[in-house]
Amino acid sequence: MDISSGRAAPALFLRERFAIVAALVGVTAISWLYLWLLARDMDEMAGASHMAGMMMSAGPTAWSGGHFALMLAMWWVMMVGMMLPSAMPIILIFATVNRRKRAEGKPYVPTAIFTAGYLLAWGAFSLAATLAQWWLELAALMTPMMRTSSAVLGGMLFLAAGFYQFTPAKYACLDKCRSPLDFVLNNWREGRVGALSVGLRYGFFCLGCCWAVMLLMFVGGAMNLLWAAVMAVFVLVEKLAPWEQWVARVSGGAMIAFAAYLLMQI
Repeated sequence: MDISSGRAAPALFLRERFAIVAALVGVTAISWLYLWLLARDMDEMAGASHMAGMMMSAGPTAWSGGHFALMLAMWWVMMVGMMLPSAMPIILIFATVNRRKRAEGKPYVPTAIFTAGYLLAWGAFSLAATLAQWWLELAALMTPMMRTSSAVLGGMLFLAAGFYQFTPAKYACLDKCRSPLDFVLNNWREGRVGALSVGLRYGFFCLGCCWAVMLLMFVGGAMNLLWAAVMAVFVLVEKLAPWEQWVARVSGGAMIAFAAYLLMQI
């Protein structure tokens, strides 16, 4: 009986990890599919408006409550698709620690609660991004594909993102993001509320690391999925590559150089 239990434990552990990874991959895939469908529909609508001669005369889109909710959902789903893959290591670590505590007879907390806390932090960013988009549209600084039409604003966003790559705040948040095991062990809280708060806390550190880079979505275009994929890969490399400070410094220098290029074109 003991032998069979010993053999069953690793198999159960592997099945649980597979289920978590499959769920994360599935949610990420659904998020990108949603964004692709939305981008396709918006591109078709923009083309139809252009053909009808309405593109320049229609002016800024009137933001109803429903439109605001749609844009908020778009930003949040985008953040899920872009940021969830880079959070996979800490989600798996949380699940492993939680499973060991369950084996000790302590209460079990679904890993989804920790993940929800993480995504809530990016929900806060999505709300801020939606409000920024609203303001930019009212100021006539946004194209229909949600890309800034101002070279000055684009250059300033790249400049801000580049300089942020060299700040102590960036390195402090990046250090937390790159040390998922230490973060879980040092911030562990029991219970469902505790798991949610730990996920939320980690999400805000992740947000502190990446918020400036995420603002570059306004330059490349929020509905430019290739640009979104590039940003997602960059975040993944920055979190997982062994030479994190070099990634931050080289990318920061490149952003500053590109900002200078944009501003000199004015």
